[in-house]
Amino acid sequence: MKLLAPFRKLWLKFSFLLAFIIGVVTFMLAKTSFDYTSTNSFCESCHVHPQATISWKQGAHFDNKSGVVVGCVQCHLPPSGVDYVWAKIATGTRDVYGVLFKDTAKINWEEKSRREHAVLHVYETSCKGCHQNLYPRELSKKGQDAHLHYERKAGELNCLNCHLETGHYHPQAKEVTEVSTDRKRVIFTAPARIDSFANFVEMIPNTAVSFEMIAIPGGAFTLGSAEAEPYRQNDEGPQREVRLSAFWMGKAEVSWEEYDAFYAETHGEGRTEDQKKTNGVSQLDAITGPTPAYGNPDQGWGRGQRPAITMTHYAAQKYCEWLSRKTGKKYRLPTEAEWEYAARGGTNGAYFFEGNPNDFARERLSNRLFGVDTSVINRYVKYAANSLSKTHPPAVVQANPFGLINMLGNVREFCADWYAPHAYANVASNGVLVNPTGPAEGTERVIRGGSYKSEAAQIRIADRDHTRTEAWLMTDPQIPKSLWWYSDCNDVGFRVVCEVGVME
Repeated sequence: MKLLAPFRKLWLKFSFLLAFIIGVVTFMLAKTSFDYTSTNSFCESCHVHPQATISWKQGAHFDNKSGVVVGCVQCHLPPSGVDYVWAKIATGTRDVYGVLFKDTAKINWEEKSRREHAVLHVYETSCKGCHQNLYPRELSKKGQDAHLHYERKAGELNCLNCHLETGHYHPQAKEVTEVSTDRKRVIFTAPARIDSFANFVEMIPNTAVSFEMIAIPGGAFTLGSAEAEPYRQNDEGPQREVRLSAFWMGKAEVSWEEYDAFYAETHGEGRTEDQKKTNGVSQLDAITGPTPAYGNPDQGWGRGQRPAITMTHYAAQKYCEWLSRKTGKKYRLPTEAEWEYAARGGTNGAYFFEGNPNDFARERLSNRLFGVDTSVINRYVKYAANSLSKTHPPAVVQANPFGLINMLGNVREFCADWYAPHAYANVASNGVLVNPTGPAEGTERVIRGGSYKSEAAQIRIADRDHTRTEAWLMTDPQIPKSLWWYSDCNDVGFRVVCEVGVME
């Protein structure tokens, strides 16, 4: 045994040396492998989104004054450590799976590039690792205000709230402060003249803009949803009998063309009427108009006949006031009861067309699994299953029984009423409600209808929602916040109602 002792010691030394060498070689191979698989060229070799490379080279992380190029992993992986390793494995596995098993031509890359998806693949720690000084010398006053707001909202805001386009260029990030108009179109000199209660085409004087108004006959209906209706929420009941007077309603939501006419004529400092008063007396007779929006409010999808979005409830009300002044008629937002009555078009089910929310939900699942969707819902509604996650012109869908388009989809719509979860329960249960206008006061306004983001359950006629002012202004760094534009909501618009027999 004593003779073996020197050999045992020698073996231990050799084993230790061998383990050390293996460890060093393994580390070097791992580092080389990690370095190689972290290069931009490697990422591009199997990344299933070729547009990512193109937009990266158009962005500020590639094409900038300093000449510094920020690579893929510097944004899409944590800076270092165990988190870096695990994130790299997860990201690589996801991309390889996409290459092998997905039809990448069917992936909606535009949707995947939006903020709600981008924040899942960009690490805040990586942003801060490079951008350690949030107040460089050349930072504008607007940038300073934004970064101060970011620090005040630490944990609530992400760098991508304002800098989504920095790593990958997005055309919709371009700020739009002027509205182009077609000078060749005929300019209207007078509004529509109404001689009877019938559909008419309104013409906005001194513009080339017109839009259709549908005559909605007065009548009675049941407001809210039955307790047995699938996906019913508590604020949709109890049901109430309502009688409404006749009114006109916009055939479609207010378009960008219509809203841009308002903006072009009234935009300016965007102060409220209270800020324009001296000793309680208004100093201006003109309608206050919107300030320029941060970024492009149409999200880069186009304007024209697409529904106007991202304006606040206050801005929608001011538009109605301006339109009333321009045409001599009384335009306003619909009451919640008017909206539901018009959406139903004389029907009393979950939708104004045939179908059950449960059935549509199952068809949505089969569409994901098998790529088929034969639902009747597609003829009438632009929603999550068929919208490609953006708004559309109204002509792409069919009208409801009253002749109204997109009542249940495309964009959600403002109503005039204050929101209350128990609004239906707080009114008398006996008798018929006549032209109800909702609660006398509140903090948020009612929103009705679904949008291009909504699932089938959310586009039911009786489904109710409300504005979320604080959340929808989260990114806005201004003090006070903008009166005119939501910084964090892009699927709400509005349509107008015109009162019968009321002229200004």
